[in-house]
Amino acid sequence: METQGKVITCRAAVAWGAGEPLVMEDVKVDPPQRLEVRLRILFTSICHTDLSAWKGENESQRAYPRILGHEAAGIVESVGEGVEEMKAGDHVLPIFTGECGDCRVCKQDEANLCERFRVDPMKKVMVTDGKTRFFTSKDNKPIYHFLNTSTFSEYTVIDSACVLKVNPLFPLEKISLLSCGVSTDKCLWNEGVGAAWNVADIQPGSTVAIFGLGAVGLAVAEGARVRGASKIIGIDVNPDKFPLGREAGISEFINPKESDKAVHERVREITEGGVECSFECAGSIEALREAFLSTNSGVGVTVLLGVHASPQLLPIHPMELFQGRSITASVFGGFKPKTQLPFLITQCLQGLLNLDLFISHQLPFHDINKAMQLLHQGKAIRCLLRL
Repeated sequence: METQGKVITCRAAVAWGAGEPLVMEDVKVDPPQRLEVRLRILFTSICHTDLSAWKGENESQRAYPRILGHEAAGIVESVGEGVEEMKAGDHVLPIFTGECGDCRVCKQDEANLCERFRVDPMKKVMVTDGKTRFFTSKDNKPIYHFLNTSTFSEYTVIDSACVLKVNPLFPLEKISLLSCGVSTDKCLWNEGVGAAWNVADIQPGSTVAIFGLGAVGLAVAEGARVRGASKIIGIDVNPDKFPLGREAGISEFINPKESDKAVHERVREITEGGVECSFECAGSIEALREAFLSTNSGVGVTVLLGVHASPQLLPIHPMELFQGRSITASVFGGFKPKTQLPFLITQCLQGLLNLDLFISHQLPFHDINKAMQLLHQGKAIRCLLRL
């Protein structure tokens, strides 16, 4: 109550330039405005979307100074005018793609990209007034937001449409992964599991190929395993990822560096004609092409999950789509973030999905640059940072 309605000074990891180490410094965080929520972040982690933004791989999305981060869990510190579904003290997940509940997209059962609060890497200010809620402590200059959330800060301000209230009995350190990941390496659980369940709609007995065995790829494997896939093939150039892949349900592995054939040829041999579902989780145009060709010509679907630098075009000739193969993409695993994500959380807490598999490292918040390097070097699946 002492901080409500007041500016808070806290620690944040600020990006000042492409590829430069994040600077841990004091920042000012304004109170929430109408339909906004100010959160105390307790746990956050890093995924490849953060890594890509930190590197500045897409020049059109660069904006500095900026507070990155979008996979987290915390507690409501205060709410702005008009926020009724949550209050100070509530346990919550910030969500990088929101759900207003009123637009024509939100009102459609099969759509999840809200017209007003959908994920937008170009967006860097708040919807309410087009301004930031972060400022430098020394000279009061604005610090830009990232993916509706900006969780690399002890406190952050988020549109209420991008905040999900959760049961206080749920362990925040685990379900923080669900705010993105088990979801794009854009985001782990929702993206990976949701891509398997909602987008590809894997059926019992299906065959699956997963290109890229980072957090999202492993989450796809978990989702495919739970759905009863008969064969799950994992493809990655790093064999150190294979043991975790086995735990997630992958039965066969291909290392493109060690294969004497094109990967799609090996997959089609193993499955006698190609898989029903392939998933590109590597952010590689070459991997996307191989994933597409790995599917069965007749019933095959390829789901795009990896983050790709632009400008890049699909490596597919239009006539190839007449062979019965299809290609689509997944954002947040096809889940409606506020109305459907609670179901996934319940499934995880009941043991249907193994969240512990994905937390490979835990570090204090001030070691965030070490965590970035672990992910960059392929040594971490998810590094959980405690604030």
